[in-house]
Amino acid sequence: MTRVFEHPEALLASVGEVLGESAWLTVEQSRIDQFAEATGDHQWIHVDPVRAASGPYGTCIAHGYLSLALVNLFLPQIVEVRGISMGVNYGCDRVRFPNVVRAGARVRGRAELLAAEAVKGGVQATIRVSVEIEGEERPGCVVDTISRYYPA
Repeated sequence: MTRVFEHPEALLASVGEVLGESAWLTVEQSRIDQFAEATGDHQWIHVDPVRAASGPYGTCIAHGYLSLALVNLFLPQIVEVRGISMGVNYGCDRVRFPNVVRAGARVRGRAELLAAEAVKGGVQATIRVSVEIEGEERPGCVVDTISRYYPA
């Protein structure tokens, strides 16, 4: 279920809270192949299932940056800020890839509001998103996203 904030300032009172989880998503080989095509990263560990079967993970794995890119899909499923004229991605801090995401794995985003502060014209929120892998203890990606929300 999406956590809704009726106004950007409402974020200020929720620092330290877990915001929730996104829906599960299966990372199909076709998505990995499309990411390889879009980025030009055709390393065999990502796109050659035959060779990857005898590699260190026994199958193809998603690019770390694909795991990071999925945060853009997951975050709006987890949090919605209303009463804004616009929201912008301001940047990221501390991107890590503690685990591989194997082709066919199911992943989801889990978010926690680390910080929120007033900035000129709006509110800046730092939200840690962990890309959890079903059945694994360690996530595939952990990133501290920074977003700015400007009131309507």
